[in-house]
Amino acid sequence: MSVPALTQTEFAISGMTCASCVKRVEKALSAVPGVNEASVNLATERARVAYDLGSADAQALVAAVARVGYEATPITVDDGHQARQAQSRADEAQALRRSFTIALLLTLPVFVLEMGSHMIPAFHHWITANLGTQNSWLLQFVLTTLVLAWPGRVFFVKGLTALWRRAPEMNSLVAMGAGTAWAYSTVATFMPDWLPENARYVYFEAAAVIVTLILLGRMLEARAKGRTGAAIKRLIGLQPRTARVLRQGQLQDIAIEQVQAGDHVVVRPGEKIPIDGEIIEGRSFVDESMLTGEPVPVEKTVGMQTTGGTLNTSGSFTSRVTHTGADTMLARIISMVEAAQGARLPIQALVDQVTAWFVPAVMAAALLTFGAWLIWGSAPVLPMAIVHAVAVLIIACPCAMGLATPTSIMVGTGRAAELGVLFRQGDALQGLRDVDVVAFDKTGTLTLGKPALTDSHAVAPFEETQVLRWLAAVQTRSEHPIALAIVAAANERGLNIPSAENFDAITGAGVQAMVEGHAILAGSGRLMAQHGVDVAALSDRVTAWGEAGKTPVYVAIDGKAAAIMAVSDPIKPSAIHAIEALHRQGIETAMITGDNPHTARGVARQLGIAEVRAEVLPDGKVAAIHDLRKGGRRLAFVGDGINDAPALAAADVGIAIGTGTDVAIEAASVVLMADDLHAVADAMALSRATLTNIRQNLFWAFAYNVALIPLAAGALYPAFGISLSPIFAAAAMAMSSVFVLGNALRLRRFHPTPRLANA
Repeated sequence: MSVPALTQTEFAISGMTCASCVKRVEKALSAVPGVNEASVNLATERARVAYDLGSADAQALVAAVARVGYEATPITVDDGHQARQAQSRADEAQALRRSFTIALLLTLPVFVLEMGSHMIPAFHHWITANLGTQNSWLLQFVLTTLVLAWPGRVFFVKGLTALWRRAPEMNSLVAMGAGTAWAYSTVATFMPDWLPENARYVYFEAAAVIVTLILLGRMLEARAKGRTGAAIKRLIGLQPRTARVLRQGQLQDIAIEQVQAGDHVVVRPGEKIPIDGEIIEGRSFVDESMLTGEPVPVEKTVGMQTTGGTLNTSGSFTSRVTHTGADTMLARIISMVEAAQGARLPIQALVDQVTAWFVPAVMAAALLTFGAWLIWGSAPVLPMAIVHAVAVLIIACPCAMGLATPTSIMVGTGRAAELGVLFRQGDALQGLRDVDVVAFDKTGTLTLGKPALTDSHAVAPFEETQVLRWLAAVQTRSEHPIALAIVAAANERGLNIPSAENFDAITGAGVQAMVEGHAILAGSGRLMAQHGVDVAALSDRVTAWGEAGKTPVYVAIDGKAAAIMAVSDPIKPSAIHAIEALHRQGIETAMITGDNPHTARGVARQLGIAEVRAEVLPDGKVAAIHDLRKGGRRLAFVGDGINDAPALAAADVGIAIGTGTDVAIEAASVVLMADDLHAVADAMALSRATLTNIRQNLFWAFAYNVALIPLAAGALYPAFGISLSPIFAAAAMAMSSVFVLGNALRLRRFHPTPRLANA
């Protein structure tokens, strides 16, 4: 049986206002034959759909969304969706500001006429004597009807349509609440005989104020939403719109979309590099802080890679374009951040379950409230029943619930990108929060991956410089990393390296050759013993170096011990601070390496890593990860090489060094753009801060609504005479969304975990 070929498409969804809207769109998309998975995000206003091309297409998905009252537009690469969405949000905020202003101007006289009469007896008498109660009610009717029919029209169009489809949502609650208050007041104004004498009251101010306050909440919400996507907008703004390209011997300024791979681009001092390339002429210092977070410019010379969006601080150069469009580093970063921001965390499943029944449950609660007041309420029962039922409808609108999780994800992943941490998969945010142990690869991750000569000691009568000169002559014939380190040390000291003859590499032991008439032998202690060279006097030094994680290299000249040298892969300056920061967060650390146990334990000892798995082959790293996860521990693995890819994929969370291989980056769910391991601790801390923020939002959005429903229903009225006016219910509901967004925006001020004093 053949497996269907799935494709994934993103859609921009317009018209959503609350969590129940999200659920409705997801349900409509999932019902289309061939759809494998549909995920909708209220904060980003996007839907990601995986479907079988043979059974469904984009048009069918767009139509399904339209049937439930929303609009879907497919998003393609480089289609300018981000710019259009930013403009759309700006237009929405402006329209809401206009609607709110109109509603406020119309509502204020209504509020003053009605509430002023209740609060100030003298004002009530003045209204009765000069305007008359009936004329006051008529004026309130006109103004409130204008509020509901003009700026408040959207609630009724969307809300009643949703009710007709038997899929009530937030707008339905507002329409029913404000509409009921207006209808009752209209009857009391024009047909008072229809009501008992003690029930002839008007609540026009409640209907008008409800609409005005919710418009205020939506206006503030729209402004806050614009700020949640600030990281994406900054990233998009980094890339210049034009490039200076050399074509047919002439320099031409052309649109970035027209630049092709292989074009030669000229970059002058102070300009942003327009597109990814390789320097073919010139040199400069480039500020890559937008990628790495490091403020110090990096020297770039011929043959080195440059990234579009980074700043050329000095010097001019010509680069050959290597990547364009969606393949550039900046485009890939934006794509990763967008994917993470649109992700659904496991914690969201709870929200989905609640919102599926929340609005119908609220309507049922409002009906029960209405019935209870009719049966047991004090006179006048009918208006009291209506007022409390309306308050229940308004207070429980679940808009804040739909924003609680996605806004925190958007702001958290955006802030992470600014710190040089890219969450390729949004669920890694929650995964990192639960991590108990972080395991590191050694070579290239904890260490620089470039062995260097660190120590040397010559035995009299041999001189250290002369021994190094002859040893380098032998090692020039070898490609072993230790040999390269010794040759590099000789070159750094400016030594004249002679040629070697009769070179022989002894597998796993060392090398030998003739240099300037002397027999040179270099390698392990075992090699020395095989050739009868006595090195016992050097054993203490070897032990000390071994404890420091250094590899000893014995040198014999003409059969006599001449010197011993130490080569080690230096530990990255950021490694010890990263490990310390993780320990301060209560996270255990481990090392998984293919290196020998002696060297591995030496490096681990310097870093303070307790658990070590040494001499592990690439295919054994996965088994080592499973071993470290025993006892239910959750594990993150940090690596940079191709051989780390299986381990990165097998870990609960894979963290790749962005300077490593593409294979490792693709296998990981988190990418560190800079070669700075302290970013691991930053990512862990930001993950915990984001999840804490989400829990705060969910508590405020859900517990707050549920807690206030009994108050709105009048449960405290019989005993304490306390009830919640529909006006205050509307204010509380509108402000809950603003609170959730404001709380999420606090993550923009997240600061990395402090480094040690000597960092």
